[in-house]
Amino acid sequence: MSIAERSTRTTWTGPLASGSGTLDGGSSQALDGQEVTWAARTEAPGGKTSPEELAAAAHSSCFSMALALKLGENQTPPGRLEVDCTVTLDAVDGVPTITTSALTVKAQVDELDADRFAAIVDEAAALCPVSRLFTGAEVSVQAELVQG
Repeated sequence: MSIAERSTRTTWTGPLASGSGTLDGGSSQALDGQEVTWAARTEAPGGKTSPEELAAAAHSSCFSMALALKLGENQTPPGRLEVDCTVTLDAVDGVPTITTSALTVKAQVDELDADRFAAIVDEAAALCPVSRLFTGAEVSVQAELVQG
């Protein structure tokens, strides 16, 4: 039995360049009505979202949870975590491909030295389900321990 399942539907109308899609569905309804377009994906967002932005949101939130878990298991729960994520869409052999997901972490954690923090970040990276989903992409993590 799975831990969780979430679904979203995209309804797309029109051709790629001039068409658009709308996200709906799921128990949270948080994404309901969000629009997606090719222009929002490859040019200026204009208030619309993209698969890359949604993937970045998934990765940053998932990594935050994994790092909070691992820091707690170390008896050094975080005071604050800021996890930014940039997902990159590039052309690979002429085919649009998500090639990287780069995480940048700033963590405020009391009573933790930089070496132990780096080891815990590595544990979180290995644990994060979204990081594992991106196995074919280059996933990088830059982490900074900020003193309180």
